[in-house]
Amino acid sequence: MRKDLNEDLIYEILSVVEEIPVGKVASYGQIAKLTGREKHARLVGKVLSMAEHYGDYPCHRVVNHAGRLAPYFRDQRRLLTEEGVQFKENGCVNMRLFQWDL
Repeated sequence: MRKDLNEDLIYEILSVVEEIPVGKVASYGQIAKLTGREKHARLVGKVLSMAEHYGDYPCHRVVNHAGRLAPYFRDQRRLLTEEGVQFKENGCVNMRLFQWDL
């Protein structure tokens, strides 16, 4: 595990992810900003890739800033669709309509 990646940080990131409402998405950068680590969106992605080891979190609700899905998360689109999230023709989430607005 990276030196700057400790369990307190992991749970801080996951607690923000846990707050994303059903039918909404947040970007990695948005989560990073909410945890005070504005330039560490990739760190958020790393934490989410390990989230299953820490409990059951709605990581499927996190996408990149353009609404693109995680490349290796096979069920992400299905889970978002079941929550009513709509996609544009290019396969990305319609961030204008479905981004979590704090």
